[in-house]
Amino acid sequence: MSGGLSHATVLLHEAVVALQIKPGGVYVDGTFGRGGHSRLILEQLGAMGRLIALDKDPAALAAAREIADVRFQIVHSGFVHLAEVLRKLSVEKVDGVLLDLGVSSPQLDDEQRGFSFRFNAPLDMRMDTSSGQTAAQWLETVDESLLAEVIRDYGEERFAKQIARALVIARQECPIATTQQLTEIVAKAVRTREPGKNPATRTFQAIRIYLNQELEELAQVLPQCVDALAPGGRIVVISFHSLEDRMVKHFLRDMAEGDKLPHKLPIRAAEVPMGRLRLVGKVVRATEREVAANPRARSAVMRVAEHPGGAGG
Repeated sequence: MSGGLSHATVLLHEAVVALQIKPGGVYVDGTFGRGGHSRLILEQLGAMGRLIALDKDPAALAAAREIADVRFQIVHSGFVHLAEVLRKLSVEKVDGVLLDLGVSSPQLDDEQRGFSFRFNAPLDMRMDTSSGQTAAQWLETVDESLLAEVIRDYGEERFAKQIARALVIARQECPIATTQQLTEIVAKAVRTREPGKNPATRTFQAIRIYLNQELEELAQVLPQCVDALAPGGRIVVISFHSLEDRMVKHFLRDMAEGDKLPHKLPIRAAEVPMGRLRLVGKVVRATEREVAANPRARSAVMRVAEHPGGAGG
């Protein structure tokens, strides 16, 4: 299914339970990956149900083609185009949207993808290998100040300036074309290291997030999810680092609060504008058992919100 590379779906049952699957409902898996969530959703859908999955990774599309189910449809697209995809499929409203953010295990474990410093491989890092600039190509020409900004903001790396300087100096002698080159250059520029953590971890994360516009696309898709929800429909988001989770947390909270009125405005409770979403439950994290079986689940955070329904909701 995935070229011998396995994938343990994080918060599999928790996410699908949170969607509250209706047998005849219409659902969107915005990040198919290797289909763990999609397959479980299909198990719970009735004959009239429908699941639309999106993914920009050609390898994920290949895995999706193994699902022979008339209720299932895979679309080669990033979730940032959710509204457009639904419009083309003549879908007005859906009963739930699931976004499982970040990089999947097969992407990390496929050394040719260049996402991980564990292998010496071509420095690619594209989620969609069929288009766009590779990390190696970007590093050839990126301005030093922008490089430092990316590493600082997206990697939360305190040695961002030193790393950017070291990379610019290094590329003058030889193109930075492999993960090993990048790892070694960063290691020399980082003066102190977190115990058990490769010094290049934050830089790899930063370049990947920037190159794939992960935060920008997340900011764009969240409002599209809200617009697409039918009354009672739910949005479930699983994030894996603080930048993503902070964005999701603030967005869902703002949607739940609705229009902010002036303080002490004389208005009846029934006249207070209702938020477009209602927060559901508390933050969900992987259990100790799941983390023991899959250490990558350690940083997972799941948030859920629901369309409250009602007139004007």
